[in-house]
Amino acid sequence: MKILDWYIVKKYISTFFFTMMLITMIAVSINYFEMVDKFINSGLSLWQIFMQYYRHFIPYINGLLWPLFAMLAVIFFTSRMAKNSEVISILSARVSYTRFLRPYMIGAGLIAGLLWIGNNYFIPRTNVHKNDFEVKYIKPGLKSTLNYNIHFWLSPNEKVYIRTYTASDSSGRTFRLEKFNGNQLVYTLKANRILFTGRPNKWKLEGYEIRTFNDLDETLILKPANHLDTTFSFVPEDFNRYTNQMELMTTPELNEFLSYEQKRGLDSGKKYSIEIYRRTADPFSIFILTLIGVAVASRKVRGGMGFHIAVGVVLGSLFVILSKFSTTFSTNLSLPPIIGVWIPNIFFAGVAWYLYRTAQK
Repeated sequence: MKILDWYIVKKYISTFFFTMMLITMIAVSINYFEMVDKFINSGLSLWQIFMQYYRHFIPYINGLLWPLFAMLAVIFFTSRMAKNSEVISILSARVSYTRFLRPYMIGAGLIAGLLWIGNNYFIPRTNVHKNDFEVKYIKPGLKSTLNYNIHFWLSPNEKVYIRTYTASDSSGRTFRLEKFNGNQLVYTLKANRILFTGRPNKWKLEGYEIRTFNDLDETLILKPANHLDTTFSFVPEDFNRYTNQMELMTTPELNEFLSYEQKRGLDSGKKYSIEIYRRTADPFSIFILTLIGVAVASRKVRGGMGFHIAVGVVLGSLFVILSKFSTTFSTNLSLPPIIGVWIPNIFFAGVAWYLYRTAQK
């Protein structure tokens, strides 16, 4: 069986990278034709575009589609084995179906390990360079509005909102600070513009108003044409910290952020927890999709490989859609992050188990 194990593992890995290369070339071509006007306006050569953008875009798109590559690779070469009656011959030689799956799981483990390393360490670093290129050449106006609609809690009773924040001059538009006593709003500070003026945490507010609430009484201080010099318990780095930077942070950096939140006594890092769990759930899904791929492709059916690949594309697409839906559902509702992220794996593990139980043995 060692010869057969090596044969299947080698076929799995080689077909996987062939599938990855083929789909990546298609994705890059589509992306290039969508961005060609931006590239021409940038004045960069094709080599510069590749080195500064596509060298970092490719890991990004591969990270999203890696489990799908694995499933299609398994279906492609296993379907050929079934067509040539190799699967029947192996199972007829007193090899159990469970034993037949072992080299597939070894191959899945190797591919899943690469994705885990990429998700946690490598891809976030390449995303930084991809994002920098997009800000500079593809969306040159993005830099001033990249950080927008920022919400975070200074303490369990103080909340900050800013509509847009510009890192280059440490200024923001439409600023709002709210203070609560339990669930009751007792104080609001609004400003048309906020500007950082110096360390440790000095800020200037322009066009501001202050409201205080005491049961039915309300006090209003309105200064639309004046400015207010004050101090807050936050610094410019906090606005960058709370923007949607998850894809640019390695897992150790995400864990550091969550620790920072906990030290403040806050619980506003749910979407970051979801991202951390996703980076482990995606590699694990490769084992599940591999099992589904083998169970589907090892059956001889009318339509052969074409039918198998069609089924694989449908199931893989459903997995991606369910993953996105469950992540959004977990972010916006009270579903625990770990459950929301693992729902697709749990569901498709059930599908894999059913196909395994009904597979030819």
